[in-house]
Amino acid sequence: MDEVLVNLKNITFGYPSRPKLLKDLNFTFHKGERIGLTGHNGSGKTTLLHIIMGLLKPFDGEIEIFGKARKNEEDFREVRKRIGLLFQNSDDQLFCPSVYEEIAFAPLNFGKSKEEIKRVVRRILNLVGLEGLEKMPPYHLSGGEKRRLALGTVLAMEPEILLLDEPTLELDEDGVQKLMDILRKPHFSYIVVSQDINFLKKVTDSIHIINDGKIKKYNS
Repeated sequence: MDEVLVNLKNITFGYPSRPKLLKDLNFTFHKGERIGLTGHNGSGKTTLLHIIMGLLKPFDGEIEIFGKARKNEEDFREVRKRIGLLFQNSDDQLFCPSVYEEIAFAPLNFGKSKEEIKRVVRRILNLVGLEGLEKMPPYHLSGGEKRRLALGTVLAMEPEILLLDEPTLELDEDGVQKLMDILRKPHFSYIVVSQDINFLKKVTDSIHIINDGKIKKYNS
């Protein structure tokens, strides 16, 4: 775990007409780490993930990802190819006409051949438990099925880091178990945002909390 993948220094951010949400926040994430992130609603958990992806720009501070300073939109294009973000709301992630096309979108844009794409889609459908639904429009899926599909679109990227924002939302017990089985695979590095401490204890090596604009070690 010596390789630093994400290094945030003195990050400060706030939304208009509101108090600052993140205040001189520092955070380092290494290859192979599996970190849980919790905190009360509105504490800045989702905001932090969006800053890492370049979807939000902090007022102050430095962002270093994969050993390079990231400041402008061009800097973050590479980041978004190498880090997979699962949005909190699955509908924000799904936009293609069918389940197959959703999963195929990333490998297609990464230049994979038709045969490679077919293999990726088949593997991901099996992994997230959506076999037989490849022709289904995403808006016809249940909430839990949408959640699994959204996760599948992220996994199809084969990202170096997973950022998972409340991944258990709308999943039933079987869906949560399948998610845990996926996350326990040895090659993943990830940050999981969740209010469910018991879930975080099962799938992460350490849990942190955002409190008063800073990240601290969570003590249960």
